[in-house]
Amino acid sequence: MRINKYLASIGIASRRKIDEMVEEGLIRVNGKIPKLGDQIDPEKDKIEVNGQEVNSNEKLVYIVLNKPAGCTSTAAKIKSEKNVLELVKSKSRLYPVGRLDKDSTGLILLTNDGELTQKLTHPKFHMPKTYEVLLLGNVSDTQLEMMRKGIKLEDGITKPADVEVIKKNPPNNTLIQMTLYEGKKRQIRRMTAVLHLHIIDLKRTSIGPIKLGRLPLGKFRNLTEGELSTLIKV
Repeated sequence: MRINKYLASIGIASRRKIDEMVEEGLIRVNGKIPKLGDQIDPEKDKIEVNGQEVNSNEKLVYIVLNKPAGCTSTAAKIKSEKNVLELVKSKSRLYPVGRLDKDSTGLILLTNDGELTQKLTHPKFHMPKTYEVLLLGNVSDTQLEMMRKGIKLEDGITKPADVEVIKKNPPNNTLIQMTLYEGKKRQIRRMTAVLHLHIIDLKRTSIGPIKLGRLPLGKFRNLTEGELSTLIKV
């Protein structure tokens, strides 16, 4: 098996990122730096990433976290910033499934299952994600309809989204629920900026069949067997 395929399958990083790490000399096989495309035998070879041995028999872990604001959703350690893995403090090497920007809160999945991660983040699966967005002031019917039909951004027009008003508190704010079927970077913030709307709060409440529910901010739980089974079948 190629080294990038194997390491991606156990959740280390994407294949492209693994190739970059190989070129940077951050990966060793039996004490030696491999070449791009090298084949390995996970049962026999000793594989190290950043000096830590990779254990292919590690138990698969699936966690739902309610991410607080000010916390980055990355496995990388950034100086003076807290990331989601510090909240969980798992003994397993976990990775976030997708991203949730630093200022947003809500549901994020953490796992060491590389195959599932690739599946859930691949564009062809169109895993729907639902958010509650609190906006300053009153949101017009025209603005709502524009969000539903698609808004032109620098990287293309957004796909149709499901948008509905949960609560209006004129003239102070409007709470909407939005479901996206794609994953453009900071998409909701960019869409609302085009419409000259100001976000007060942005929370992700579901990823596909997985719901945040009443999980307290900053807390986490394991996926149930039923939730995992449903995810795998998506």
